[in-house]
Amino acid sequence: METDLNDYIVIKEGEAEILMHKKNQVFFNNAQVNNRDMSIAVLRAFIAKRKQEHDAMLSKRARSSGKVVEKDVSETPKDATPTENGEENGEHEVTSEDGPKEAAKTVYEPARRELKPPRVLEALSASGLRALRYAREVEGIGQVVALDNDPASVEACQRNIKFNGLMSTSKVESHLTDARVHMLTHPKEFDVVDLDPYGAPSIFLDSAVQSVADGGLLMCTATDMAVLCGANGEVCYSKYGSYPVKGKYCHEMALRILLASIESHANRYKRYIVPVLSVQMDFYVRVFVRVYTSASAMKSTPLKLSYVYQCIGCDSFHLQSVGRSLPKNKSVRYQAAIGPVVPQDCIHCGKKFYMGGPIWSAPIHDQEWVTSILNSVKSMKDRYPAYDKICSILTTISEELPDVPLFFSLHSLSATLKCTSPSAALFRSAIINAKYRVSGSHVCPLGIKTDAPMEIIWDIMRCWVKNHPVKAQAPELPGSVILSKEPSHQADFSRHIGSLSKAQAKKVARFLPNPEKHWGPKIRAGRLITSKHVSLLGHEAVNGHINGRKEAGAEEGEEEQLEDVTEDEPDLKRQKTTEDIASTS
Repeated sequence: METDLNDYIVIKEGEAEILMHKKNQVFFNNAQVNNRDMSIAVLRAFIAKRKQEHDAMLSKRARSSGKVVEKDVSETPKDATPTENGEENGEHEVTSEDGPKEAAKTVYEPARRELKPPRVLEALSASGLRALRYAREVEGIGQVVALDNDPASVEACQRNIKFNGLMSTSKVESHLTDARVHMLTHPKEFDVVDLDPYGAPSIFLDSAVQSVADGGLLMCTATDMAVLCGANGEVCYSKYGSYPVKGKYCHEMALRILLASIESHANRYKRYIVPVLSVQMDFYVRVFVRVYTSASAMKSTPLKLSYVYQCIGCDSFHLQSVGRSLPKNKSVRYQAAIGPVVPQDCIHCGKKFYMGGPIWSAPIHDQEWVTSILNSVKSMKDRYPAYDKICSILTTISEELPDVPLFFSLHSLSATLKCTSPSAALFRSAIINAKYRVSGSHVCPLGIKTDAPMEIIWDIMRCWVKNHPVKAQAPELPGSVILSKEPSHQADFSRHIGSLSKAQAKKVARFLPNPEKHWGPKIRAGRLITSKHVSLLGHEAVNGHINGRKEAGAEEGEEEQLEDVTEDEPDLKRQKTTEDIASTS
């Protein structure tokens, strides 16, 4: 059956083109171009890094033996990978349950140990645009496997593969299957696994961490930001195993909750993760982590997780590590941490604490990777449709303090004290003059990351208020309690050269506005577009779609059914709700 191109719209993104049906049959979101560009940039860096690690492994083995031992490649274990057990990552000296690895005893001739191109699994492909872009734009990529459990999506993906020519046909394959089943039945077979679901990725994590090869890359998106940011704490706990806290840092906390959840799933199979890049942008979070296997390294996971104590009166927050390490002879043992780190009442304002977590409190970026990715993106500017956006985000991330979890908002501090806000440059200068580090956050333009304790932060604000008095307030308010205490540290607001980041000093864009109105998540495939979707699509798009349905109905002799769409919408909503209930029962 030939495709009638009159029924489709050709969409071009990067070097790939797809055919989208004029009806909303298969999900496509134009706003995710930022996500796809960032993924391509990280994938290019991963392929280069993987090659470096492989060459370093061969060189190390050659040096350790002093000579090259000839050996038939057929004797090599099929599941051996260049990054097995994370040895090349420098994380741990690893031993298996049966004893030390014997890999160091045998050295293979480099010519016979060629690195195979990485296999990529796109677990939820929809139209297949992402898989096609990987195949066409990433040099050195191997087979790209696109999965979906929707027949219409698989049909569209296969149609788009053919539409993109011979190279795509040879590299991309599409299958109608449940991604979870496919990943479970193909353990450690994919060098890259990409999860980009419509909503929460939680149901895919257990199978995803098993299908990634040792040293492979797991890319994961979560768009259920309301859940991750605290609107439904009990739902977040049921999906991710962490309780969110409603703080100004909630979007960064969402990143850290997702990382903690992935680590939890990996630990069940003696595996652990190493984040290389974690991004919050637009309406979702996106993390890129490498997965390694090591029973000994897995034991240090509690050191990377923390609970969060957030004061309900002021912006003070504190982190409580889940575990601690103790030296034991020549090894290390792990125990539960000693706490609590805060008293029952906040020492600053006297209010109680909310407790959230556990969250990932270790670094969420690898600054070496970030620098490499940013330089690569700048050198290939013309190949990224969303160059300005991803470049600005990577620039901001490159300046973040890597070892400081969460942040606070300068405006929120000022709102607590009901005072005028100091400029960011002055406030940063005061922190630097107090001998502490400070940086911005890619999550929030007003976010400030620092290793200064909250006592210093409030002392700086008290000194600011002395020079910028506030009106009298009720004595029981948190701001009144904080200001009633004399500062133990005298703040120095003289401008410091480090108060502005390099990007700010060079006036490099770090936070860009949305490129168009109604930039955000679009409607699920198959959903009937009605006037209630104006906030997502805009009046013109909704009216155009409804008018198009009227014209189509008129051509088919259905004028009476489509005379007044807006009056039928309540019935359509009830019909859809009934269908949803039937499909889930």
